[in-house]
Amino acid sequence: MALFELVWRVLHTVLCLHRTLSAWLRNGMWAWKRWNPASLAFGFQNAKNKGKSRRARWRSHGRSLKKLPLHLGLVVTEEESSYTDIANLVVWCMAVGISYVSVYDNQGIFKRNNSRLMEEILKQQQELLGLDCSKYSEFLNSHQKVEQVLSCPTTVKVLSPDDGKADIVKAAQKYCQLVAQQQRRSTDLNVNIMDSLLRESAFGLPDPDLVLKFGPVESTLGFLPWHIRLTEIISLPSHINLSYERFISALRQFAACEQRMGK
Repeated sequence: MALFELVWRVLHTVLCLHRTLSAWLRNGMWAWKRWNPASLAFGFQNAKNKGKSRRARWRSHGRSLKKLPLHLGLVVTEEESSYTDIANLVVWCMAVGISYVSVYDNQGIFKRNNSRLMEEILKQQQELLGLDCSKYSEFLNSHQKVEQVLSCPTTVKVLSPDDGKADIVKAAQKYCQLVAQQQRRSTDLNVNIMDSLLRESAFGLPDPDLVLKFGPVESTLGFLPWHIRLTEIISLPSHINLSYERFISALRQFAACEQRMGK
């Protein structure tokens, strides 16, 4: 009886070892297939192809629109800010062919964390547009020269309440200096002169054609107050988890609207 029990335990041990070894070999082969150079190359190429397909589809959406904003402003009036969702919006703007994008919140959160936002934009470029597309835009900071010049034409600028209002003050001060120097008269001041003075201190960006405002507040909360006199403003509930379909729908709404310029 003792001999039978001993044989049974030995067989049980051998069976357990066999199962363990088989499982280890299966996992090892799976890991090797996953990480071997050929598999990695295939995954890289697959992601690259998906990025190309997505870029072509999104660019075709931009070309199908009757008009596309040259400069689009993203104005966040919500208390919560999502760097990933704003980065997605910026990348979609790049993909459809918008040349200038401004990002603004009235607390200056994005501007204070400018580098974090730009890193997220680069990350989303790689994920959404393909692994070879890290060079896709030019980033500007309000009080510095160009921080990073990349190969594709979209320019991204991060703004706060300090921008825009401060430029109006500077333009007014400059005009006062011109009056003091008798180069201008106080009665000469008009919209065209003020606009010209503001252009001299501008960031190299045209006036926004379209602003997408996110949040319940019915205000742009100080976003470039002079530059949005003729800007179309579309309000959306939130930038968080905003889909590409809702984004392109807003662009179609802009393309369909007729701007009468005060007529």
